Parts: sequence; C-alpha cells; structure tokens
Amino acid sequence: MIEKRRVTGLKDAAGLAGWIALCFAAAAAGGAATAAAPSFYGELSRPSWAPPAWIFGPVWTVLYLMMGLSAWTAWRERGFREAPAAFGLFFLQLGANALWSWIFFFWRRGALAFTEILLLLVLLAATMEQFRRIRPAAALLLVPYLAWTTFAAVLAYSVWRLNPALLG
Repeated sequence: MIEKRRVTGLKDAAGLAGWIALCFAAAAAGGAATAAAPSFYGELSRPSWAPPAWIFGPVWTVLYLMMGLSAWTAWRERGFREAPAAFGLFFLQLGANALWSWIFFFWRRGALAFTEILLLLVLLAATMEQFRRIRPAAALLLVPYLAWTTFAAVLAYSVWRLNPALLG
C-alpha cells in the first residue's frame, strides 16, 4: 500500500497554482493557432447541432480549470515520483489537446485533426484510469472534459466531411 503524501500550506497552494497555470499555458499554446478561428469557423458548413463560436471559450476555460484541479488532486495524493505513468499521460494528453487547434484551425487538416482527436480521447481515458487509481475524484474532474472532447470529435468529423475543400 502506498502511503499518502503530506502536502500542506504554501506548497499546496503553489502546487494548485502551478497545475492551473500549466493547463492554461497549454490553452494559450493551442489558442495561438486560433487567432482566425471565429471567421474560419463562420465560413465552414456546420451541422445544425453545432454550437455557436462564442461558446467554445467559456467551455474550454472551465475545462482547463478542471484539468488543473484534477492533476493537482492526484499530485497531492502521490506526486510525480510515485505516479510517473499517470503524470506522463496527463502531460501527453495536454500536449495533444494544444496540438489539435494547430492541426484543425491553423493547418486546416480535417482528417489529421480527426485522427489526432481520437488519439487525445485514448490518452485522456488512460489518464483518467491512472488518476482513478490514485484518487477517484481526480478522474471524476475529467469527466466533463471527456464528454466535451467526445462531442468535439463528432463535430470535427462532421465539419471535415462537410468541408473537404477547406479542410483538405
């Protein structure tokens, strides 16, 4: 049985701030590719159930906050040294998350973006399983992210198929 780490006071607060900052840094890295996203998204043929462009910012803000809380919850319980696979997967899925925006919005590669978001879903599910083993609450905090990313995968596929000339 692995003994629970004791993280308190300033280290705890710094850890929370660090995890949230890391997640928002990934958001900024992906966001750098989306400068023209609102106009590009407006040009695309979209299914009738596609959300308006303005909804993505608020949803992703909440999701990145929850990702940071999730990672912090697992980190408080075990730390990097005791759970390298869990945190390695977390970093991989965070990188894949940021990369998706570049593939879809900047490079405009629909098939590659769809393939990459499927990889993101696999990495996210694996991260959730690892976090569940550490602390179930850490995995539960990622459930909305999994749900939204699944929805985003279906939307990305639909938009790609409706716009083969724009998303080659």
